[in-house]
Amino acid sequence: MSRPTINRKVFNPPQMAGFKPFGMPLCELKVLKLHFDEYESINLVNYQNLSQDAAAELMGISRPTFTRVYNRALKKIAKAFVEGLAIEIEGGNVEFEKQWFKCNKCFKLIAGMENHVKCEGCKSYANKELSKIN
Repeated sequence: MSRPTINRKVFNPPQMAGFKPFGMPLCELKVLKLHFDEYESINLVNYQNLSQDAAAELMGISRPTFTRVYNRALKKIAKAFVEGLAIEIEGGNVEFEKQWFKCNKCFKLIAGMENHVKCEGCKSYANKELSKIN
């Protein structure tokens, strides 16, 4: 019997829901799913320049598990890039530190309902304009 999967900690969700190749209509593209934990592994190692040991500790997983998640993310991104696939970022075995919301008008990320203030680019201000991410 295999061990249960441990939820991986994700601190900030991505600002976008995914990516698509330039110059190709989304309706004609195949979509590849990148999980939030895979996104977080790329963010921590490649963007924030952390070591895999430090990133694994932040995500609350072992370094070998982190390496598997990270390598899976790299493989998916490479496949999407080479084959011209769209990427959607969603799901996975994750837990967020906070409740995250996204403004449906300006796409700003908001960490918790208590931090919701009127966005500069939004004409109206209401909680109904927020989408829950987690």
